[in-house]
Amino acid sequence: MNDILATAKTWLTDFFDPAVKKEIQHLIENDPEELKDRFYKNMEFGTGGMRGVMGAGTNRINKYTLGKSTQGLSNYLRKVYPDTPLKVVIAYDCRHNSDTLARTVAEVFSANRIKVYLFSELRTTPELSFAVRYLGCHAGVVLTASHNPPEYNGYKVYWTDGGQIVPPQDKEIIGEINSLSVEDVKFEADESYIELIDKVVDEAFINDSVQNGNFDAPGKEDFSIVFTSLHGTSITAIPEVLKRAGYKKVTIIEEQAEPDGAFPTVVSPNPEEPEALTLAMKKAEEIGADMVVGTDPDSDRLGIAVRNLEGDMELLNGNQTMVLMTKFLLDQHQKKGFKGNEFIASTIVSTPMMQDLADAYGVECKTSLTGFKWIAKMIVDYPKQHFIGGGEESFGFMVGDFVRDKDAVTSTLLACEIGSMAKAAGSSFYQELIKCYVEFGFYKEKLVSLTKKGMSGAEEIAQMMQDYKVNPVKSLDGSEVITVDDYNTSTSTDLRTGKVTPIPLPKSNVLIYTTADGTRMAARPSGTEPKIKFYFSVNAGLENAAEFKKVNETLDNKLSRILHELNLD
Repeated sequence: MNDILATAKTWLTDFFDPAVKKEIQHLIENDPEELKDRFYKNMEFGTGGMRGVMGAGTNRINKYTLGKSTQGLSNYLRKVYPDTPLKVVIAYDCRHNSDTLARTVAEVFSANRIKVYLFSELRTTPELSFAVRYLGCHAGVVLTASHNPPEYNGYKVYWTDGGQIVPPQDKEIIGEINSLSVEDVKFEADESYIELIDKVVDEAFINDSVQNGNFDAPGKEDFSIVFTSLHGTSITAIPEVLKRAGYKKVTIIEEQAEPDGAFPTVVSPNPEEPEALTLAMKKAEEIGADMVVGTDPDSDRLGIAVRNLEGDMELLNGNQTMVLMTKFLLDQHQKKGFKGNEFIASTIVSTPMMQDLADAYGVECKTSLTGFKWIAKMIVDYPKQHFIGGGEESFGFMVGDFVRDKDAVTSTLLACEIGSMAKAAGSSFYQELIKCYVEFGFYKEKLVSLTKKGMSGAEEIAQMMQDYKVNPVKSLDGSEVITVDDYNTSTSTDLRTGKVTPIPLPKSNVLIYTTADGTRMAARPSGTEPKIKFYFSVNAGLENAAEFKKVNETLDNKLSRILHELNLD
């Protein structure tokens, strides 16, 4: 605690704003536990960059922690691109302080004589990724905390290829940041290096989104869509993209169309949560809509609800939408003729069904660690291969490679194309998904997420992961565990033979158990939230669509039994 107090007192010097000093002094005198949480560590880069609660302190998002990160990034850019006129682009979302924090980041870059393109208003994360390459920038930054609660904000860094930073860059940048003190940050702006951007980049991004997501589906005039931006950035792009693609029946949830970092109409602005789409689902029932689409604040994730076999609106999970979107893209490419160099992509905690799809179409399925930065890296690492599309279970998908991050803008259009085409043929989005299960096997997934906040929560999560290593799962629902994949040691162990093979991926704190009947369980601490997540996948054959409800119930019951035996229900 003495070290924490000493660190906190360094924030009482005249370098810091009076309001910050007052806040820290109050915590020193009145709230030692809160002080501890704010100063026990520095903000770290996780799977999605740097994300945390806003406020004063080294373990908070504020002018000084972001300033220090930006100074470190500036120094790193100078080392990597010596004697080069450097350019960066910055975007920000609807969150509290995102605009002012973006301005601070721009000012620090400018003070380091780095050209800054700063979006004049909030924009989506996929547009930022697109803008990096469109403007020929060396890096990009977006101020966002994605779908986290209102008190959060964050800072994601993109590299020259438009993808998020990956090893070894992230550690090298962190090294530069950690070598600095806050007093080393150049906060004095040089306005001549800052240029505001908007319409020109918007137009290019929207055009490319339509080009990549539009497949001239029939029936667009009759396909009814309810769309909600959940108070976020997608309102700047998705309505226009749908309009240009030919959709006439688009109903926007006006109560959620106004960007607002308080997210006043939802408990959480996360389209993974059914509650977030309550207003949109209600409207869909009122008007008889075919599809509901909701996006998170920075518009990289999308939630889709469609009419099920009973005609009721049902929220699909990320694995379901990913599978059908991928199959649709594979069908479109197959019509043109595969060239033999195509690949799709997914992550280690997403549905194994993606591999079955790839096998059926004769293309490669590359599997990465969690996070779209790894999928974007594949495009760079395999320049002679053609990326068709891919996604992850957490409601993210990427169509082609013109954006190098999950992209709810183009993916929304793609989902509407699938739904419109299916309806015009007398089918539906949901029925097309069931056809996938008949053809490739019925996979069903379940996510359990436990929140453990603060320093004690982090310790509890670490202990849980350790317990699973020391006392590994032996069976799931009576099926013996036959393989244990420990990504922390990069080893896969076949428990039947004892054979250990290396996993050719970077180390990550993930454990995956696979049983004899193909059931899978993964345990993983979140890289961006105070959570530990458990991912389950079960499967069965589905002979025909008429058997769907019966097999679906069987798989649901299996998942329930597994959760109960692990005390996760």
